[in-house]
Amino acid sequence: MKLDLENIPRRKNLSKEDFLREYFIPKKPVVIEDLTEDWDAKKKWNFEYFKAKAGEVIVPLYDGTPAKGRQSSHGAAMKVPFNEYIDILKKGPTDLRMFFFNLLQNCPELIKDFKYPDLGVKFFKKLPVLFVGGEGSKVVMHYDMDLANNFHFNFVGEKKVILYPPDQTGLLYKVPYSIVSMEVIDMDKPDFDKYPALAQAKGFETRLKHGDTLYIPSHWWHFIKYETACLSLTLRSLPKSPKKIAEVLNNLLFIRNYDNLMRKLRGQNWIDYKNRLAIKRTHRKAGIEE
Repeated sequence: MKLDLENIPRRKNLSKEDFLREYFIPKKPVVIEDLTEDWDAKKKWNFEYFKAKAGEVIVPLYDGTPAKGRQSSHGAAMKVPFNEYIDILKKGPTDLRMFFFNLLQNCPELIKDFKYPDLGVKFFKKLPVLFVGGEGSKVVMHYDMDLANNFHFNFVGEKKVILYPPDQTGLLYKVPYSIVSMEVIDMDKPDFDKYPALAQAKGFETRLKHGDTLYIPSHWWHFIKYETACLSLTLRSLPKSPKKIAEVLNNLLFIRNYDNLMRKLRGQNWIDYKNRLAIKRTHRKAGIEE
């Protein structure tokens, strides 16, 4: 048994009009292979370049250990200078990851190395962010709390990405009061005996290499495995519809704060309760008897 995954289309010379008509408006993912051809980032961005440009910046690192008990679900495992983190990456496999490193705040001179693509999309230019991960590290299946349309540009290494559209949410063991699937599920090697509904979900996959751009539509679930140490840039386009804006506000103001409060009050009992409920709801949706 394996996941039901279709390859994400790969395109070159994709015009603004074709992107909007074929992918952005119908909310379908695509890998654009040549969007970064004339960027300095494609030529320059590697770990040594970032050592020179941002090596002294202190960065928070996160590992793959699920939060337990009363721990914050967003807590960093450690904080180190960027150049020390790069040295860790070069030593071999590690699950330490860095995400949402804001270039505008931390290293504004690097903004000149890329440009916002002319794809007919309005980008949120205050949040160009880097994502870096060690070989073998994985990002739990989730969708973004702000429901942004993401344009993910890969510059160092190779990563595997699995996507699911919002209509598959009921089969993905979504944890209540969160935007993640159960953290114990490894989408790279799922246990179908424990989580049989995953076999019914229909998704997409791709592998991103140097210079590739992946468009991830708003509210789409994504799982990432770093096949090698990777460095990527994400540019975001925020939702405009009143319905999505209301959902974003609910995610940010209620869901996240309520979950953190319940973690503090009930600790591991709250986490265990949510996981039991995730399994019960998913199996009911999939028609699986307990």
